[in-house]
Amino acid sequence: MDASRELFRLIGGYQVSQAISVAARLRISDVLATGPMSLDELAAASGTDTRALARLMRALTALGLYTADGGTFANTELGAALRADAPRSAAGWARFIGTGSYWQTYAALEQSIRTGDTAFSILHGEPVWEYRARHPDEQDAFDAAMTSMADAVSSAVVAAYDFSRYGTVVDVGGGHGRLLLGILERYPTVKGVLFDQTDVVAGASADRFQVVGGDFFDSVPGGDALVLKSVIHDWADAESIAILRNCRQALRPGGRVLLVEQLLDLSPDPVRTAFSDLNMLIMTGGRERTTDEYRTLLAAAGLELVDTVATASPTFVIEAAAR
Repeated sequence: MDASRELFRLIGGYQVSQAISVAARLRISDVLATGPMSLDELAAASGTDTRALARLMRALTALGLYTADGGTFANTELGAALRADAPRSAAGWARFIGTGSYWQTYAALEQSIRTGDTAFSILHGEPVWEYRARHPDEQDAFDAAMTSMADAVSSAVVAAYDFSRYGTVVDVGGGHGRLLLGILERYPTVKGVLFDQTDVVAGASADRFQVVGGDFFDSVPGGDALVLKSVIHDWADAESIAILRNCRQALRPGGRVLLVEQLLDLSPDPVRTAFSDLNMLIMTGGRERTTDEYRTLLAAAGLELVDTVATASPTFVIEAAAR
């Protein structure tokens, strides 16, 4: 291996991220879903400058997202995964990571490493949750990104973990309910409750489950299984324990708290998990954790780690019972 060449390739990763993000925002893959197009047709359909688009398409073709044949462009399998309607589409996440607040925060990574503080709050003067509440466009982009990432994880969780033993499953911080819907489709005898902030669950379809708005720092609806997918990693230990204590109080006898999270010590994709941990550092002040760190966190909330169940995604189902 040419170490210098490989290092330069890694250093240029930010250019790749932004180019793919722009393609997602321009919906290039969606436009090409109907079939190959000439550059002029693609520029007209995407509302872009023809010559500038040619340069973007050259770069993305070199990355393998598109093919160029006789002046016409088409999706590859990789490019098709950037379509908004693709199974397990990456489009929402790709659009989000190019947004100003997210992109700028990574430029302040050094400040977080030097101080241990959250770069987003340093840069923008307020926590990320408050910032997004005041910027609905960024909140919408974040929600779309979470939905984009949810499908693959949700299907993996439903396939790996047996929810049939629970009468009522509460999806705590469940957004629009993609995971909960997957559980209920797989286990039709289970009842479901979707719990998140009132403005978030307002966009959920409630045909299959009950919708409850609220704040998990105040209280959580009662259930036999309380599922928190990618919630606890957003928060530092004190806030995480507060959330988990409320879950402990809401847990019915014999029930379980189920955390769907990555584990630093068991991750099948250590690069992804390590960078997710950096993302938590600079964005929310949270962190990815090891199995033992989750065991300690749960114990502080009156819960005992019972099992960790691997899934076909980088996440695990961390099962906890009341102590």
